[in-house]
Amino acid sequence: MAKYLLLKHYRGGPAPVVPFDPMDQWAPGEVDAHVQWMRDFAAKLEETGEYVNDQALSPEGTFVRYDGEGRPPVTDGPFAETKDLIAGWLIIDVDSYQRAIEVAGEFSAAPGQGGKPICEWLEVRPFYGSPSTIAE
Repeated sequence: MAKYLLLKHYRGGPAPVVPFDPMDQWAPGEVDAHVQWMRDFAAKLEETGEYVNDQALSPEGTFVRYDGEGRPPVTDGPFAETKDLIAGWLIIDVDSYQRAIEVAGEFSAAPGQGGKPICEWLEVRPFYGSPSTIAE
């Protein structure tokens, strides 16, 4: 098996195919339906043994860096311009890169406003040092 990160972006990727408002402008029932769809999708991947982890992220964030021995870390932010770049992720463990693409394509169909698939772009990234295809 090979692990992949399916990364959900708020922006920074290709232009959306289906324009949709930010989730904070959706009706509560639309948000609930979206979240439940994501939970059901993760449960389906658990049944196939391909699920590893998923998490939605808060829009807040801070950059931190090492500033030398005995010194406190340097922080900056939150960053109004970048805090909303990453919305969340799903980590999968699948047999091949092709299967990772198939899972991402299905994951992209989460419902949005009006219950229609949002067809969002997802970034698919293999984990460093992990082979993209397992040949046994």
